[in-house]
This record gives sequence, C-alpha cells and structure tokens, in this order.
Amino acid sequence: MRRTMHVGVVGLGHRGPSMTNLLSSLDGVRVDMVCDLYEDRVSYMAKWLKDNRGYEPVATTNYDDLVNNKELEAIFIFSSWEAHIPQAVAAMKAGKWVAMEVGGAYSVKQCWDLVRTSEETGMPVAMLENCCYGKRELMVANMAAKGALGKIVHCEGGYRHYLCDEIADGEKIRHYRLRNYLNRNCHNYPTHDFGPIAKILGINRGNRPVSLVSVASGAFGMKEYIKEQRPEYTHLQDAEFAQGDVVTTIIKCAHGETVTLTLDTTLPRFYSRDFAVQGTRGMYEENSDSIYLEGRDLPHGTEINRHCGNAKDFEEEFLSPKWRPENADKVKGGHGGMDGLCLDAFLDKLAAGDKDLDIDVYDAAVWMAITALSEQSLAAGGVPVAFPDFTNGAWITREPRHCDDFS
Repeated sequence: MRRTMHVGVVGLGHRGPSMTNLLSSLDGVRVDMVCDLYEDRVSYMAKWLKDNRGYEPVATTNYDDLVNNKELEAIFIFSSWEAHIPQAVAAMKAGKWVAMEVGGAYSVKQCWDLVRTSEETGMPVAMLENCCYGKRELMVANMAAKGALGKIVHCEGGYRHYLCDEIADGEKIRHYRLRNYLNRNCHNYPTHDFGPIAKILGINRGNRPVSLVSVASGAFGMKEYIKEQRPEYTHLQDAEFAQGDVVTTIIKCAHGETVTLTLDTTLPRFYSRDFAVQGTRGMYEENSDSIYLEGRDLPHGTEINRHCGNAKDFEEEFLSPKWRPENADKVKGGHGGMDGLCLDAFLDKLAAGDKDLDIDVYDAAVWMAITALSEQSLAAGGVPVAFPDFTNGAWITREPRHCDDFS
C-alpha cells in the first residue's frame, strides 16, 4: 500500500477524463483539484469524482489556482500540446512534481526551459509515455539489455494513426490538432515511436542523438477528407493545411546507430507504431510480431527461416516482469494496460520521494525537441539539424535506466 498522495489535474478534454478516472482509481491517489479552461469540463469531472470516488475536488478554470495550492504534491498535465511545457515550468517553480502527457515542443528553447527549471528547482518532471511500458516494447528492451540482439544498429518507429475525423472536428470538440495541422509542418507527435527506442539505445545514459533530418510529403489527405466527409464545414473547404501527410525523420546517434521515424495521420490506413529493432545478432519487427535470432534454430521456424519465429515463442524467456502473470493487477487502464503501468511507475517514485524517474526531464526534452528540430529541417528543405545535448555532457557517465528491472 502506498501512502496517500494529493495531486491535481489540468486538461480535461479528449484524454483528460479517462486518465483522471484511471489515476483516481490507483492506490494512494486523491485528486484534490481539477482544472480546465472550460467550465463544463471541470464541473463534469468534479461531479464524476464525487459520484465515483466519494470526494469532491476543488474545480477551477484558473491554472494559477492549481499551482498555488500548497496541499498538492504533484500536477498531472493532460492539456493541449501548446500548454505542456509552460504548465510544467510553472508547476516546478511552485515546488510540484510534474507528470506530463506526450507531445512535441514548439521550440528548442522550450526544452531548455524545461531542463533548467527542473535543475534549478530540484523538482522532477516525467513524461507519461505509455508506449515505453508496452508489452512488446519492454520485451525487446529486455532482449537488447541481455545482448540477445547484439549491438543495436538501426531502429524504426512510427505514429501511423488515421486521425482525419478528430482533426476536422477540432472546433466542434475543442481539440488542438486542427489548429496545429493548419499552421505547422513538423514531426508533431514523436514520443510514442521514439521513446521506447531511446530507452533501448540508452539515450541520455551513455548515448545521445547528434543530428536529425526530416522530409515531408504534400498535404492532400485533410483537404480531400473535409471535401468528401465534412461538407458542412464551409470555412474549411478552401483551407490550406501546412502539415504534410507523411513526415519521415532520420536521427543519427553518437555511437553510429540510426533511427527512422514516420508520422502518418491524414491518409487512410490501419494503426501501427512500426516498432522495429535491428542488431548484429537479430531483430524484432512489430508488424509481423516476429523475432529473428542468428544461430538459433527456433521450434516453429521453416527451412528457409529457421532462425525466425513469432514473438510469443520468446515470452517465457524475455517477457518483462511488469507483464508477467503475477503482476497482472498492475496492468490496467487504456491502451492494453500501458496507461496503468506508466502512472504507477511515477506514483511509486512520488510516494517514496525518489526523484530518479524512469523517464526524466532530459528524456522529455530530447523526445519533444524532435518536433521543433524537424520543423527547422523541413523549413530549410530537408537539411540536417544538430541535436542539442540537454545533459551538457552528463550523458557520457549517467547510468542506464530502463522502465523495468531486467536483472
């Protein structure tokens, strides 16, 4: 049993209510304050907590009320992309721990602001990147940590999720994607794909990205979708979207590894994160859920692919402890249970007062900077852009930290 932790929540739009529901159900958590720009959202959430958790939080539309509440230990940020870093900075300055939802940064300066504020205040900030706690992501991280894949050479990831309906309906549902897609061309949502890869490659802990280059297709998907599916949105019929349909970003790392990331959200397709890890002794590929291990004959292999098998065949050997049956009670919430694992990891640290987070401020800065750097690369015609070292050289000596204990 964890001690009782008093927390606040900001951002009660598309994702906020479900995350607040899950957060408030976890051991030791009391959501004492909820905040959003819209009165109807905070009123709904306050009533829901009263009806379902037996207590009524303070509800406010003023973020200053949240950060100035001395009873709160931590603030969970579920708000729009634009608000994440400014709200995190304000919370840390007020002496709060911060757990921040995913998204990209709008400038490299923002990322430096995040890092420097954490360093100056001593307050930790975690990015709630649930994919780092995914069943396959943690399993492959375990394989890599144990050397089963050899030296990791190349990784791939993607956020390939058909979102035209959510984008087009942005004004109706008060969602931030529409205004971003109209005005920016960048790799706007990089952390689902890069986060798990960064952990495997030891980014900020023995390794770092040194450069990035991005290219983008034209923006055709949203225009066609609105014309055919949303003719009632007359003000959008002639809108020109800045965001390319497919953005491809290549990252080069300090020890020679390469990473290819793909953003693909406005063309019809099935969902995929395109997670793949390739080393000198083997590889994993998400889309076929296959593992290839050189020199190891697998029970279900064929004469041609005797070293290749389904990832399920490796679960007994490499499955992360977090996903083993004895820990099934922790696998809860959305996205197959990743949300619960991600929140619990932060809450365990908060309860113990341990500021050495699984996903820390340097991780958040690097992952979010991909968006701002890709925007620079695209604006200059796809030129390479240097990656800042947010650790100021400390990456060379920082000890590895995974999102589970693979020992």
